[in-house]
Amino acid sequence: MAKDRTVYTCSECGGTNPKWLGRCPHCGAWNTLIEAVAEAPAKNRFQALAKTQPVATLSEIEASDVERTPTGQEELDRVLGGGIVEGGVVLIGGDPGIGKSTLLLQAADTLSSRVRVLYVTGEESGAQVAMRARRLGLDSSQVRVLAEIQLERIVAALEAERPGFCVIDSIQTLYSDQLTSAPGSVAQVRECAAHLTRHAKASGTTIVLVGHVTKEGALAGPRVLEHIVDTVLYFEGDTHSSFRLVRAIKNRFGAVNEIGVFAMTERGLKGVANPSAIFLSTHGQPVPGSCVLVTLEGTRPLLVEIQALVDSGGPSPRRLSVGLERDRLAMLLAVLHRHAGVGVLDQDVFVNAVGGVRITEPAADLAVLLAIQSSLRGKPLPRGFIAFGEVGLAGEVRPAPRGQERLREAAKLGFSVALVPKANAPKKPIEGLAIHPVERIEEAIDLLRELV
Repeated sequence: MAKDRTVYTCSECGGTNPKWLGRCPHCGAWNTLIEAVAEAPAKNRFQALAKTQPVATLSEIEASDVERTPTGQEELDRVLGGGIVEGGVVLIGGDPGIGKSTLLLQAADTLSSRVRVLYVTGEESGAQVAMRARRLGLDSSQVRVLAEIQLERIVAALEAERPGFCVIDSIQTLYSDQLTSAPGSVAQVRECAAHLTRHAKASGTTIVLVGHVTKEGALAGPRVLEHIVDTVLYFEGDTHSSFRLVRAIKNRFGAVNEIGVFAMTERGLKGVANPSAIFLSTHGQPVPGSCVLVTLEGTRPLLVEIQALVDSGGPSPRRLSVGLERDRLAMLLAVLHRHAGVGVLDQDVFVNAVGGVRITEPAADLAVLLAIQSSLRGKPLPRGFIAFGEVGLAGEVRPAPRGQERLREAAKLGFSVALVPKANAPKKPIEGLAIHPVERIEEAIDLLRELV
């Protein structure tokens, strides 16, 4: 009997090799090649589901805005760009137990009053899904449930039920009869996702795929999985905290880096109307080392508290940051020393963004430096103080995008003093907000000493 031929498949990019290599020649990742049985090619698996369209001129093609159907979860709709799109495919990933299935079941129940909904579960039985629905108070839910992991049977159920919205929980549990590898393998995940995506485009059904994540927090399976789908959402948050963040990493029908904020309750996930309250600490009096930043997450301005602690260090002082880039912190400390004359060479510096939020935009630079200066001097910033702006290596304070919206959001929440780049200073005064524009970091530090 002939021995089955084996190939080595990269878990990062899905590339195949006839022999094992330490480094994938396709994407350069190390130790990602996994041995698997070579699949016999099947005929016509990827034939077109729609007729081939003739070549057309771009300006003559009729196009209109896509129609959206709200899911009933306002924060989820915000991340999706306004709601689900007909024929769209959404991939949502997150740590185990963070609330992916709970959120999707709530959204499916709300949508079931307007469209036909099918919930395909490969990790649980139908009874377990029903128990969760009872726990969430969805006693009279009209959601159709199918407990199945074979792709061909799921596609047959989709053709028979013709739902407008379908949840696949999860894509790593599915397998196709066309392949012999186990569920969750690179080949199976890629095959099943491709077939479900093609079915969604052909039938107009919106399909949501739940994906597993690796220990580093990235979506498990081949990277091509993220390229196949229309929208990629990441569920973030600490399981010990009641708050969850849903972040859009890719969205063909809306803005990326948009976030939705949820609170986990006994009745499931509830949207948070004012997420700035999560990221602000409740101090009775202003404390040293605390500065409020107005940051942008997608289209939404958020107020986040930046906390800094400067303490005497040893011969090797530490620079640690949570929620901000550590390399950028080291660069900002060098700018503070060179251009403002504030040295922390023999001090330990710790910086934290309250609430577990991750800040990647450079507009946080000014708030970080002011928090460090406040902690170093042991003097708190004025009550109702906010700051934002990018700091360059030459010591200049650069403007942040959409500064007017940031200032209006701060004024709406009761803040009264703002230290901003000169280019972000509004032409008309904002009621209740005293704005101090600066051009260089030394100006900001001198002004801070006058204010406190």
